[in-house]
Amino acid sequence: MNIYTEILGNIYRDKEWQMRAENANIETVLLDQWTAQKSRFLAVGSMGNEYPIALARHSHVTNGDVISYSPHENRMAIIQIELSQVMVIDMSLLTTMDSADIIHTSVELGHALGNQHWPAVIKGTRVFVPLTVDKKVMTSVMETHHIENITYEFMPGTEIIPFLAPHEIRRLFGGTSHESHSHEHH
Repeated sequence: MNIYTEILGNIYRDKEWQMRAENANIETVLLDQWTAQKSRFLAVGSMGNEYPIALARHSHVTNGDVISYSPHENRMAIIQIELSQVMVIDMSLLTTMDSADIIHTSVELGHALGNQHWPAVIKGTRVFVPLTVDKKVMTSVMETHHIENITYEFMPGTEIIPFLAPHEIRRLFGGTSHESHSHEHH
């Protein structure tokens, strides 16, 4: 059994691999967010082939990574990562307010998110929160708190990735399946 220890390229970032993929027989290796953060795992591709992955420590696969390529058979195995949606909170209106109001709103938002134990990444005036529970629940929490001068929307995780550094991607998408963040009050 072949063990895959390196990423050959990426069909979304590398022109060379994009061109090879155009005519190749592609097997998709679908991973959830949690598995994609690991450096060692066993995955099964869309054609039933097993892919034991053993990358260097502290490395992980990304969406579009090529893990196997056979030019004579014109076959390629590509990683596809299922990312959940992300709640994007826009706090840009706060930049026009006085410092006391900024502090008040920021603490209020921090309390609302923290009380739910939701992971978050802050970039500039936006806060990114992965869906760790049903979208209706997250909407209900935001509407219940009704924090003035902020807006929020839900966006696909794939649209958020370009704005984030690798450690922020891991924070946002690593281990955020619905099962991994159950929350109970005692």
